[in-house]
Amino acid sequence: MATTNEAPKSLESILKSAGGPVNLLRGSNLGPYRFPVIPPEFTNWRDEVRAWKDGCALLEQSYHMTELHLRGSQVIPFLSEIAVNKFDPFPVLRAKQLVLAGHDGYYIADAIIFREADDFFRIVGAPFASDWVLYNAEKSSYDVEAKKDDNFSIRSGTREVFRVQIQGPNALALMREVTGGSLPEIKFFNIGEFKIAGKPVRALRHGMAGEPGFEIYGAWDDQQAVREALEKTGEKYGLRKIGALAYSTTAQESGWVPMPLPAIYHGDDMKPYREWLNSYFLESVASLGGSFVSDEITDYYVDPIELGYRNVIDFGRDFIGRDALLEKANNQRRTKVTLEWNDEDAAVVMRDSIFPANGTPAKFLNMPMPMYATFQVDAVMKKGKVSGISTWPSFTANANRFISLGLVDLEHAQPGSEVTLLWGEPGSRRNTVEKHQVREIRAKVAPAPYFDKVIKTGKH
Repeated sequence: MATTNEAPKSLESILKSAGGPVNLLRGSNLGPYRFPVIPPEFTNWRDEVRAWKDGCALLEQSYHMTELHLRGSQVIPFLSEIAVNKFDPFPVLRAKQLVLAGHDGYYIADAIIFREADDFFRIVGAPFASDWVLYNAEKSSYDVEAKKDDNFSIRSGTREVFRVQIQGPNALALMREVTGGSLPEIKFFNIGEFKIAGKPVRALRHGMAGEPGFEIYGAWDDQQAVREALEKTGEKYGLRKIGALAYSTTAQESGWVPMPLPAIYHGDDMKPYREWLNSYFLESVASLGGSFVSDEITDYYVDPIELGYRNVIDFGRDFIGRDALLEKANNQRRTKVTLEWNDEDAAVVMRDSIFPANGTPAKFLNMPMPMYATFQVDAVMKKGKVSGISTWPSFTANANRFISLGLVDLEHAQPGSEVTLLWGEPGSRRNTVEKHQVREIRAKVAPAPYFDKVIKTGKH
């Protein structure tokens, strides 16, 4: 990254110096995303993982997510040009899964967008969505003002709101009690207003691991009173605070693919954006790792259709990437699945990573999150040929096994289909990756989400 005494280089110039995007990303020593501020564990990550399935969990969201605040009278027309979503209707106190695609239909980013008022919207998630929207807002002629609120990986201090999530089968009962019975009926992806410990808060009816939940947020200075009330009331409901290790495994159970590689590193259409991005942005320093290897950066990209976002796309109007995305929708090649890793194969890899039988160890299989790159893409094989990719592996204590999210060719995507995952990084140039042998791990295709979703009804 640039020092404070020199102007930061643009991503475009960094790519040229590195010899292209694959060289840049596969040579970066940045590891997987680390959740800032919160400890790895409050108790132990295994019981913390089980809490959102069997009891109740408090997940900290105040520090790791980037926010972008959009204000103005023309936010909806502006977003309609750059996002794939249906924005009619989008009333106040509603939220949507904002999905952004590039000019050729590849996925750039997704995030949650909250409509807080007629002229105030809040985008919350990984930085890639906020960066792309901010760039477009700065060059837009619409009445839109954008202000970025970075996450605590690169800042400290206070921010406008704190944010926590209560989820699990006991979440609704806890919330009813902590609000003194005044909890309003909040529909899925709607936002309710109420008080906790006398402090006004809002809550998005949501869920992160397939379980019902409430994403609660309020004034930063009010958080201590709210947290104390939640924790005290939560004692009778088995509430556990969730540390960074357990938090990192929530997405895999719910079937949401977090942080695929944004499709910004190729083509003339994205060149102005790469010139706007600089060395202070994660897009410039992130790493690309895993057993899937290609010289073409586009081979690492995914698209919104295969990620499962077809139903949120408004093909009835124009937006960036609309025609290319329609072509992908009409010719879908892969679909999202969960991959169940073979227990015996995973155990052998773990053993051989520590006690190698032939002198060269297997790639270390960390728990509960084995990722070792910002963007990890592993090859999924069928009959000796690549049939898809695997990403975001984890060990789930709710199933007592390793799973990952995959994008697999349709012909091999039926539940129960057997595939092989390649574990390791052949020819790695990164100091963060130890010398190792690539190993095969058998896997079976399972649905995504892995467990039945109950987040909309809250019923078990």
